[in-house]
Amino acid sequence: MISHGAITVINAIPCGIGATVGTDLVTSSEFVVSGEERFVKIVNDPGEDTKMARICVKNTFLYFDVEEPDEWSLTVDSQIPVSRGLKSSSSACNSIISSVTEWITKEYGKKFEGYDGTIEMIRLGVRCAREAGVTVTGSFDDACGCHLGGLVITDNANDDILMRTDVEEKDVILLIPEMKIRKPSLDRNRFYAFASASSELAELAKKDWCSALTENGALVAKALGINDTISERAVSMGALAAGMSGTGPALSIVVEKNGGASFLKDLEHNGYDAMITRTR
Repeated sequence: MISHGAITVINAIPCGIGATVGTDLVTSSEFVVSGEERFVKIVNDPGEDTKMARICVKNTFLYFDVEEPDEWSLTVDSQIPVSRGLKSSSSACNSIISSVTEWITKEYGKKFEGYDGTIEMIRLGVRCAREAGVTVTGSFDDACGCHLGGLVITDNANDDILMRTDVEEKDVILLIPEMKIRKPSLDRNRFYAFASASSELAELAKKDWCSALTENGALVAKALGINDTISERAVSMGALAAGMSGTGPALSIVVEKNGGASFLKDLEHNGYDAMITRTR
């Protein structure tokens, strides 16, 4: 079962309102009841902690009031780099819970039904991410962006969707440094200082999500004390939007559809790996 990725339009830490746009990067999971133990394999990052994945499995069985088997295996594979602000945890939670639910549906007939069921599944994933300590806000905006796609604006304090709308297909360049930023290491107070400015971006995002993304990225870079001149340079070159995604350190640069490869060729990006994806 799959979920997708997303990029940040508004970081939810400062004021509790978050916004994301979905991308077509994919996380896939396969859950099988077999073997002699409870085993998790993360194909794309074998050294990554499996705590969150195990919490997702446990809580899905608890949600449906089904006893968790003593032996199962879970295989997770993702195109999304881990701990770079590109929603790898949210995408993984969605994908894992969907995979476990698929098995429960086949064995017991229980499932999440309809749109409301999809939102409840996303909320379950958010609770798992909180329990695992991989999110500061709960990341309801991230989880919705990954699974629903389009532009999603959310109230993360209450796990409510304030707005969701489709977006035009654009190319998204992701610039990914080697370093990772783990959520427990963040100084939240440095983000809270931008609460007023972030709140204003929530209104801007409804009309012009690209401008909101760029302004948010500048605020996040300032909060983290990171030099973000590459985003400024991308905008000066004609990018529709550019800025840090999540709490970084990856940068997202939005350009017109089919323009990503040529734009990247002209953009100096030493020190960053690059990926090109699309909004969805």
